[in-house]
Amino acid sequence: MSGMQAVLFDMDGTLVDSEGVWLDVVEAAAVRRGRTLDPERRRAVTGRSVEDTAALVHEHLDVPEAELAAELGADFAARLSAAVVPRPGALRLLAALRARKVPTALVSASPRAVVEQVAATLDGHRFDTLFGAEDTRRTKPQPDPYLAAAVALGAEPTRCVAVEDSPAGVTSALAAGCRVLAVPSTEPLVRFAQTEAVTLAGSLTEVDPELLASLVR
Repeated sequence: MSGMQAVLFDMDGTLVDSEGVWLDVVEAAAVRRGRTLDPERRRAVTGRSVEDTAALVHEHLDVPEAELAAELGADFAARLSAAVVPRPGALRLLAALRARKVPTALVSASPRAVVEQVAATLDGHRFDTLFGAEDTRRTKPQPDPYLAAAVALGAEPTRCVAVEDSPAGVTSALAAGCRVLAVPSTEPLVRFAQTEAVTLAGSLTEVDPELLASLVR
């Protein structure tokens, strides 16, 4: 469509209502050890990978980093296997892009196994490529995942639209050179409001392929 070559979707908090699940998983790990997560730590782990989260909070929880990462990853996968709830408007938007033959990617900081698990629940949508945390040397907020997704699709990052919900994800997509549609879930994104390459939306129900295409000029 127009100059847009592909749409690159974040997963947790963007397409599925799992960002809150992830925060609950980290909070539960803290509670099991008689600790809590203050608002600053909750913000820090939003949109971050299992490994990055373990690195950020293992000292606070007094648990070895590798042990905490394994615990968080297993708990998150188990909770998502019980129920995956699409965000409002997500399935409609995916269907509209599919109907227009727009290439799509799923670009997540979650483990690859979880990404594949969730992708299989999205009303039969087939992403042209999938990326989990271990598929690039660095994950969000670094640009590597979005750069890799663009390469996999044969697209130029500057002609891709990334759809994101977290500060870490928006930072990653911007660093890759993508245009960004930011739809907040658990964390406000107002600090990106004045960024030329970022467009804010209240919900995916407000978004259609034409709007996404208009972001690439």
